Amino acid sequence: MSQSLLYTSMASLQTNSTTLSMVAQNIANADTPGYVARDVAPFAQTLAQVGSPALVRTQPDHLAGVPTPPPDAQTRPRERAPDGNAVQLDRQLTTMAENQTTQALVTAIYRKYLAMFDLALGRST
Repeated sequence: MSQSLLYTSMASLQTNSTTLSMVAQNIANADTPGYVARDVAPFAQTLAQVGSPALVRTQPDHLAGVPTPPPDAQTRPRERAPDGNAVQLDRQLTTMAENQTTQALVTAIYRKYLAMFDLALGRST
């Protein structure tokens, strides 16, 4: 359990770091003619590419699972400036704020978890 939580926290922080790097590139190229903003693939899209595992009935009293198809995803064409640039600064700033919130949450959980280890080892601060 402990390794799973630590691994998940570190993976989340790494994903946030990758997303923030991409947002920084997009903002830096906001005035570059013809530049198209890049995004990290959403988790739901990545999961859909992998596919869902088969549903398993673990107890005879449980109902049999019915797989549901994913909702139809629509992509909207991005607005472009007259010079062909497709960076939307408001979208980039929203992404940055969401990542900051996620990073603060994951970091707080990580610190609390490490504090529990310190307490268990008798090293309280």
